[in-house]
Amino acid sequence: MSPPVRVLIADDQALLRGSFRVLIETAPGLTVVGEASTGIEAVELTRQERPDVLLMDIRMPEMDGVEATRRICATAQTPPARVLILTMFDIDSYVYAALRAGASGFLLKDTRPADLLAAIRVIATGDGLLAPSVTRRLIAEFVKRAEPVRPLSGDLGRLTEREREVLVLVARGLSNAEIAERLSLGMGTVKTHMSRLLAKLKARDRAQLVIIAYEGGLITPSSR
Repeated sequence: MSPPVRVLIADDQALLRGSFRVLIETAPGLTVVGEASTGIEAVELTRQERPDVLLMDIRMPEMDGVEATRRICATAQTPPARVLILTMFDIDSYVYAALRAGASGFLLKDTRPADLLAAIRVIATGDGLLAPSVTRRLIAEFVKRAEPVRPLSGDLGRLTEREREVLVLVARGLSNAEIAERLSLGMGTVKTHMSRLLAKLKARDRAQLVIIAYEGGLITPSSR
């Protein structure tokens, strides 16, 4: 039997933290290893408890969720803690920044309990892009508005033509199964391409691949 997925909850609302704890603790294969009420506490508890997944509120006192995410994802923890951002708004100016800081995905706080539990399990496996249509819309909106930034990786030139095709489809929000169907490839082949993309672009997960594709100019909001 696999060990349970270890979850840390970071939110400044005690009632919400308690609700998440009860939900997670009653789900098979998941366990809560700690609660943080500020970004600083989240960083420290992540170092101490080494969770697999961190549920991170964006707006917290002392240090917001974006900076906390940046610090957590910059550490050399092995395996790395995966950050799942929780927000009240589907278009939040902080969400793009959190994804760029290394977050593996985001959900709205009013997400159904079953979907939150499923998201935690998905994030724990290293597959980071949740709710592709919403994520794609959010990223496109903020890339369109943002000032030019230095791409997370300058290695797009190392990609093969097929890898670039796969990356474009990832950035458009397609799942591995949808990519396999679109390109007439086997699932194993798509997974191999995904592994190579992550390695060549030094990306943590699918969420960062999307950011890299947009910032590198491989795809633009108008080309969706």
